[in-house]
Amino acid sequence: MDVTQLFDSRQAPGDTRHHGYQELKSRIHQELLSRLNLERLAKIKRQDAEPEIRSLIVSMLDRESASVPLSLYERETLLGDVLNELFGLGPLEVLLHDSSVSDILVNRFDQIYVEREGKLELTDLVFKDDRHLYRIIERIVSSVGRRVDESSPMVDARLQDGSRVNAVIPPLALDGPVLSIRRFRTDRLGAQDLVSRETLTQPMLDFLNAAVGCRMNMIVSGGTGAGKTTMLNVLSSFISDKERIVTVEDAAELMLRQRHVVRLETRPPNIEGHGAIKQRQLVINSLRMRPDRIVVGEVRGEEALDMLQAMNTGHDGSLTTIHANSPRDALHRLDTMVAMANLNIPDRAVRQQVASAIHLVVQLSRMSDGTRKVTAISEITGMEEDAISMQDIFVFERHGLGANGRVKGIFRATGIRPKCSQVIAASGITLPRQMFEHEQSVA
Repeated sequence: MDVTQLFDSRQAPGDTRHHGYQELKSRIHQELLSRLNLERLAKIKRQDAEPEIRSLIVSMLDRESASVPLSLYERETLLGDVLNELFGLGPLEVLLHDSSVSDILVNRFDQIYVEREGKLELTDLVFKDDRHLYRIIERIVSSVGRRVDESSPMVDARLQDGSRVNAVIPPLALDGPVLSIRRFRTDRLGAQDLVSRETLTQPMLDFLNAAVGCRMNMIVSGGTGAGKTTMLNVLSSFISDKERIVTVEDAAELMLRQRHVVRLETRPPNIEGHGAIKQRQLVINSLRMRPDRIVVGEVRGEEALDMLQAMNTGHDGSLTTIHANSPRDALHRLDTMVAMANLNIPDRAVRQQVASAIHLVVQLSRMSDGTRKVTAISEITGMEEDAISMQDIFVFERHGLGANGRVKGIFRATGIRPKCSQVIAASGITLPRQMFEHEQSVA
């Protein structure tokens, strides 16, 4: 079955002029496709082929100018749009070149949202119809050897710049194809950027730096879009350049700057449904690669057991992230993930593994104003009967909203001196004692 038959011929809403613009763009695009050698075009870089194709489009526009008059600005816009249709991702191309956009969310062919600074905005960009959107999705997934059709209507892929892509088409997507792109930032935020953005305070950062330096095992916890990967990148930057680091990721996002880094990434099944390599297999294999540190991009399943065992058997200083709404919730999720390994390990034994493997949980939250905050840095102190005991070292207390809609609150130390401070001191790292006293910093 031709997948395009799943889509009706709905057109983008708008006035007659907008409709005429879309029709003209479609006509020129189709004529170009009929006149160009597509096999040769696929092997040529855009910058090499663009001048000749641009002059061809200009001649077509001159011919069409009587039926669809365009201003100079509209002609240039249409030129860019048609070139993006040939070489890029159509109307999304301009968003992919906008460094302020962190997510591109296509809910329907005529409804495209973006996220900037943690807030969603509706754009005025549209696809011509569902078929147009589907062609762009197909171009993305085919470039990485994947497919999307009625038998496989959900797909994950990655753009050349590393951005993550998820697409869902009918019959699962009821209103037409849906496309989500999580942008890959090349301008990685550094540790001091987080301080200047009031994600955390300098004392909190100094404590985390010391904890990484003395090889504490840490989990970064938070919801979707809370900044977990950014924080993991920052924590990883504190690792010595003399250590061998092995990273394991479902979709490569980490940008470690150390020289001695081995990067592993999962592999999805092929068209026949075979050949998948899961995170658990990579975590197990990483133990055979003589790592000083293992960094797991996100623990989400049965690989949690192997990660905990690695942390408990000499691979100190390992880091990972987890989806959870609080430090306590992060530990509960680890319990659940270990159970997914189907090894029938008693609950108490699992909790003992967690309590002995994990030293610190860094909790992140995205606030209502789009800012990200470290809402807690919590230490796991051991077991009390059948429960894991933990204590907060630093917290963020929210105090409502300001006049401009910004979240108001304070970062403060809880006054508890962490047990791990003795380990930090024994490693030759000196932290001021007043760091853990009831200091407050307004955010």
